[in-house]
Amino acid sequence: MVENFNESWEGFILLGFSKWPHLEVALFVVILIFYLMTLTGNLFIIILSYLDSHLHTPMYFFLSNLSALDLCYTTSSVPQLLSNLWGPEKTISYVGCMLQLYFALALGTTECVLLVVMSFDRYAAVCKPLHYSVLMNPHFCHLLAAASWVSGFTTSVLHSSFTFWVPLCGHRKVDHFFCEVPALLRLSCVDIHANELTLMVMSAIFVVIPLILILSSYGAIIRTVLRMQSTARLQKVFGTCGAHLTVVSLFFIPIMCIYLQPPTENSQDQAKFIALFYTVVTPSLNPLIYTLRNKDVRGAVRRLTGCEREQ
Repeated sequence: MVENFNESWEGFILLGFSKWPHLEVALFVVILIFYLMTLTGNLFIIILSYLDSHLHTPMYFFLSNLSALDLCYTTSSVPQLLSNLWGPEKTISYVGCMLQLYFALALGTTECVLLVVMSFDRYAAVCKPLHYSVLMNPHFCHLLAAASWVSGFTTSVLHSSFTFWVPLCGHRKVDHFFCEVPALLRLSCVDIHANELTLMVMSAIFVVIPLILILSSYGAIIRTVLRMQSTARLQKVFGTCGAHLTVVSLFFIPIMCIYLQPPTENSQDQAKFIALFYTVVTPSLNPLIYTLRNKDVRGAVRRLTGCEREQ
């Protein structure tokens, strides 16, 4: 066991997309472009929401948290992926793998909870408009955001520790482009039923239950919307809620395809490309989804650039 432990301590080899060497250069270029889009778009939302007082609302406060999450999540894996795609070395240290796994779990779990919080915010805005300012007061919003981050990082301590306690028996080749739980568990040569059960329970708690809560919120929103008679308010509701539902779909559908489907012969190769989508593509699209056709954001940009004159 000592020999095996020391061998794994030297680090891991991330196989990534080495099965398709002709794709690596193209993937490097595409991923780099999306990563730069992610950095630019999410920093734009964070800075704009901070500088413009008109955006000091619960919706943009939670959106800033989502942007910070996306920045951290992509940065936890994409630079390593770009490095592996560019050069012949495809290794990651043992400590680096532990940190990558921890932050991927922590930030992914936090996003699941934060998306529930954002759906509750939309529910309160649409279904309880007269009580919205009381319900979503700044103190409560900060508590909800803090609860999202704390739940993610606390849960990740337990789950990542449980994963790395599994003896790896000297195996070092991780069939993925970053350290994630199912890929690391496949390196074990001991019984991992307890780990698989833990993964299933965690997926149910932080994927299925949040999705049920989000859909329940939007069920109530739809019932309220159908009773609305104001066309302008109806369009505004569809604009903000539609953007959030799109983000929810882009996040939860790939996650469910990976963690909630039975394994098949080609499931690992499919999982890599699905993971590439929600790791690289989704964080770059979120800022576009929330800012395109958004009058609040366009107005904030005009005010900060001095293009908006007082009538």
